[in-house]
Amino acid sequence: MILNIKTPIKFEVYVMKKFLSIAVIAIMTASIIITQTGCTEKPVSKTSYYMDTLCQITIYDMEAMGQENAENAINTAFALCAEYESLISATIEGSDIYKVNHAGGKAVACDLRTVSLLKKALYYGDLSGGKFDITIGKVAALWDFHESEPKVPSTAAVEEAMQGVDYRAVKIDRNDVTLENPKAEITLGGIGKGYVADRAAECLEELGVTSAVVNFGGNIIVIGDKGGDAFKIGIEKPFSDSGEIVGYVETANKTVVTSGIYERGFEAADGTYYHHILDVETGWPVNNDVVSVSLVGDKGTSADCDAMATICLMLGVEEGIEFIESIDSVEALFVDKDGVLTKTSGFTGFTEEK
Repeated sequence: MILNIKTPIKFEVYVMKKFLSIAVIAIMTASIIITQTGCTEKPVSKTSYYMDTLCQITIYDMEAMGQENAENAINTAFALCAEYESLISATIEGSDIYKVNHAGGKAVACDLRTVSLLKKALYYGDLSGGKFDITIGKVAALWDFHESEPKVPSTAAVEEAMQGVDYRAVKIDRNDVTLENPKAEITLGGIGKGYVADRAAECLEELGVTSAVVNFGGNIIVIGDKGGDAFKIGIEKPFSDSGEIVGYVETANKTVVTSGIYERGFEAADGTYYHHILDVETGWPVNNDVVSVSLVGDKGTSADCDAMATICLMLGVEEGIEFIESIDSVEALFVDKDGVLTKTSGFTGFTEEK
């Protein structure tokens, strides 16, 4: 059964004349944390920047941890993030992914952690029938949303780059990774952030943290609860620049991942809105009825929810609902272009903002 909140949200007309800085975008696209702590000490929170994203970790169990231990735990988790980024970034020279992309079809010995992530990415390639494809790197590079005035690439350039798109060209033999099509380039932007967030949360728990929120842009992981109560995680209203939300999810020991076409995009001179969710069959931005999707899954599955959110944006609302309903332990909330909210049947704990 599909639960549908019938009252549509009225979106204002959105025009992005110039692309905002990555730091601002990261704040805008992050789900909002609505919480108050019952601890006698204030929570410890630190922010850093990895994977083109503003990353924040907040520890709440301060009576048990103490400020110094909490700060050390966050610093250790962030150091781990830097280590993973140095392995899986496609733009950092010397990373595993950079070396694979520039190996000319030869095998590259990779760190086993990189291999683990690649195997997960290829699994979602198979599960989605190829709609999740990590070899779209050359196509994605044509859409440079970092520029102050992004430009639409030529049709010829897109068609040329599309010749390398086929995730089945990625071959793994133990820790050796081969990109058999030399025209392909791997990018892990659709899954890497969630994967690193999962590892950061695991690190915190190993260090004794029992109540915290890991907020890596649209990827949020909740460790424990806050004094016996669930955390309230807000779902951002698409195209809102004032922190508005469509509602919030009450949750503990879960991950909440939100992705949408509003995260990075620009309006061209002809009025067409171009965004960063690219159709792996055409190389152009996906065009269907979905504006954003938010997934709630078990703690430790932020990478999986990352990939599935991208798949849902490719599929559209109806097929996306069917896809998520076929997966255990994950639920979804879709926002379509008319502002209508549609939930999977098991999506609980959500309160719509009135």
